[in-house]
Amino acid sequence: MGRLRQTDIQDNYIHEIVSNNTHQPTSTGQSYTMVEVRKYHLPPTALIPNSPHPLLHYPGLLANKTDLTPHHVYDLFDSNGWQVQWIFRYDQTQDSHYHSQAHECMAVLTGSATIRFGVADTDPDLEVSTHGSGKEDGGIELQAKAGDVFVLPAGLAHKTFDTRPKGELALLTPGNGHGVAAENVREALAGIKLDGFTMIGAYPKVGANTWDFAIGGENQGEYEKVWNVPKPECDPVLGKSEEGLCGLWRGSDAVPSRSSKL
Repeated sequence: MGRLRQTDIQDNYIHEIVSNNTHQPTSTGQSYTMVEVRKYHLPPTALIPNSPHPLLHYPGLLANKTDLTPHHVYDLFDSNGWQVQWIFRYDQTQDSHYHSQAHECMAVLTGSATIRFGVADTDPDLEVSTHGSGKEDGGIELQAKAGDVFVLPAGLAHKTFDTRPKGELALLTPGNGHGVAAENVREALAGIKLDGFTMIGAYPKVGANTWDFAIGGENQGEYEKVWNVPKPECDPVLGKSEEGLCGLWRGSDAVPSRSSKL
């Protein structure tokens, strides 16, 4: 695909396409049942680049309890060229943010929550930005539960809130969240106790440690740089299957062609 330009994405709308696809192997050699792939196109806003590539949501893909152990999720991500950087237990809300230099995969390990995609906070008061008017117009809110996987293109804003069970924010992996500080990462992940709403995060191995935390406005006038972060060779869970990002982030399919107002 050629370089993407700011003029390639102009519509102030969101698109959703839902498709059901074939069986895929797990990291343990088992077989998943039918894979459901949902994709959402989120256009840029005044503060957020978002992306011409769609957000991908695989509901319940890792719902098998064996697959949901951190070290088995690590095996799956690692086999597809994605590096686990952290496991967090989430608080009741957080700042909306995006990563301008890296694509991201988040898999829900325990609990449930709401995740808002596509818009920035406009009020520093977290209660106002979460449940009030302190956010940009637009965006989409999805329910996230254990076993769900989300693949986020660079630039896509996201905010996790209303977590269940309630818990205090904590980084559960050793280190500072930019990589797992352990000689044997798999062993370290296997020893982590999970409670509350937890997610495991991974990034393509090339440039995995370069992810930043932008809250909106940092890339104004330079959205094209964010949109042209190199596409990964493999989907973090579906590998080279055309049903994952290898097919859904390719060519003109990544740029909305028809609009339907949210």
